[in-house]
Amino acid sequence: MPHNTSRLEAVATIGIDIGKNTFHLIGLDRNGAIVLRQKLSRRQIEPRLANTPPCLIGMEACVGAHHLSRQLKAYGHDARLMPARYVRPYSKGQKNDFRDAEAIAEAVLRPTMKFVAIKTVEQLDLQALHRVRERLVCQRTSVINQIRAFLLERGIAVRQGPSALRSEIPIVLSMTDKLSPRMIQMIEDLCADWRYLDERIETVSDEIKTLSEQDEGAKRLMTVPGIGPIISTATVAAIGNGDAFSKGRDFGAWLGLVPRQMSTGGRTVLGPISKRGNRYLRMLFVQAAHAVLLHPQCWERHGLKSWIAAAARRLNRFKLAIALANKLARIAWGVLHGGRSFEVRSMKPAAQCL
Repeated sequence: MPHNTSRLEAVATIGIDIGKNTFHLIGLDRNGAIVLRQKLSRRQIEPRLANTPPCLIGMEACVGAHHLSRQLKAYGHDARLMPARYVRPYSKGQKNDFRDAEAIAEAVLRPTMKFVAIKTVEQLDLQALHRVRERLVCQRTSVINQIRAFLLERGIAVRQGPSALRSEIPIVLSMTDKLSPRMIQMIEDLCADWRYLDERIETVSDEIKTLSEQDEGAKRLMTVPGIGPIISTATVAAIGNGDAFSKGRDFGAWLGLVPRQMSTGGRTVLGPISKRGNRYLRMLFVQAAHAVLLHPQCWERHGLKSWIAAAARRLNRFKLAIALANKLARIAWGVLHGGRSFEVRSMKPAAQCL
C-alpha cells in the first residue's frame, strides 16, 4: 500500500509482526481503520519507524522484541510488548503475517491487556547467563544418565546421586570381567565430558555470583530465606524491579504457583497448580522452598515457624513446598518492588496496640 506524509500522520497505532528477516506492519487511525499495510526487511524497520510520528506500537514478546522496543522508545514511540497467548484471540480468519499484525494492533489498544516489561541490556545479559547455565546442567544430567544406562546394560547398578556415581567410577572401571575395553574407553570419555561440564557450570555460577553482589535488587533478594545468587539474579533478569505486577499475588500466579481455576455457574473448582509463566524461575523457587523446609531450626529466625506449622497440618509435604514457594515468591516481589531488604517484624501484644 503506498504511503505519504498525510497517511503517516493519520497512524495512531501500529502492530508489528516480528519475523527473522521480515516485519509486517499494520497501522490504525484513531477510529481503528487500517491506514497502513507494509512489509519491511530487518534493515528497513528502524529507519522507517524513526521517520514516523510518535504513536502506540504493539508487538508480541519474542526474540528480538526487547531490543526493538528500546530503539522505538528512543525514537519517541510508546512501544509495548504482549504475551502471544493474549494476542491470539484477536486474530480473525486465516492466519498470515498481516492478519497477525492486525491482531497485535487491536490487542495493544485493549485497556485490560497485560503487558510484558521491556528488559534492559543488563537483564538480558543475566538471562543469557542463566540460560547457558541451565543448558550446561541439562547436558551434565544427560551424561550422568548415559553412564548409568551403559552400566546397567552390563549388570552394574550404582547408588542414586551424582556424588555416589563419581565415587564408584574408579571401582567400576576396574571391572574388566563385566566391561569390555571399548566400553571402558567410552565411560572414561564420558567422565571427561562430565568434568568439563562441571568446570563450565562452576565458571558461569561464579560469574552469576559476582553479578549478584553488584546488583542492589539481587542483594536485597538474598536476604529472603532460601534465596541465593542464582534465584536472586534470575528474578531480577525476569521482572526487574517488579513494576509489571501490582501485587505479590500476581507474581505468584505468573510463576504458575497457584491452583488452576475451572469455575463456572458460581461453583469454584480448583485443580493442580497452573504451571504457567516462567518454568525455570518456578523450579528455582520450589527448590528454595524445599531448602527452607530442610532446616526447621531457621524457621523461627525468619518468622516462618507458625505459618509452616499451620500449613503442615493440612497439606502433604509436596503441597507444602509449593505453598511455601508461592509465599517466598510473594515476599521476593515485595522486597524488589518496595526497595527494602527482608526483615522479620515482631507483632506487638494487643494491649500495646490500643
